[in-house]
Amino acid sequence: MLELRAGSLADTHAIAAAVAELSRPGDLIVLAGEMGAGKTAFAKGFGAALGVTEPITSPTFTLVHTYDIAPGPGPGRGAKALHHADLYRLDRTAEIADLALDELAEYQGIVLVEWGDVADALFGDHLVVQLESDVFADDDLDADVDGEVDALADSIRLIEISASGANWAPRWSRLVEACEAFRC
Repeated sequence: MLELRAGSLADTHAIAAAVAELSRPGDLIVLAGEMGAGKTAFAKGFGAALGVTEPITSPTFTLVHTYDIAPGPGPGRGAKALHHADLYRLDRTAEIADLALDELAEYQGIVLVEWGDVADALFGDHLVVQLESDVFADDDLDADVDGEVDALADSIRLIEISASGANWAPRWSRLVEACEAFRC
């Protein structure tokens, strides 16, 4: 497990960019954490690193948003789309299965799943990004346009990254190296 500390939104985006840099088509990444922990903030930094140019918003009500990835070399090499899912409103395993997230990943896509920890056992190989926001001054909370609360100046976000399955094993040491500045 990789334990990281992000002292700002920019740090969260930098960690997300490090993960995006090593992501490949077919990857499924679970974003876990309480409301306001930074899951959508992480997704925004991840998408920006992949070259997504449209605004990344929380898919809470639509369940899945799909964004085109700019072609060419760089993060997410060869991926054509970033699929951003949110399982918060789903109650049953069948509803999650109906989203066909594994299939989205298979077709040259990378899938980010907010609240994916509720269905962790349904996914094959995947990366888990657990976010926890430790806010020192509640008065400094600000909601973004999606309604997600991002702790601004006086917060530290703790991020734990772990891999389930063997997909990330060949990339793990490079991920640790890329995140060295944020290690706890």
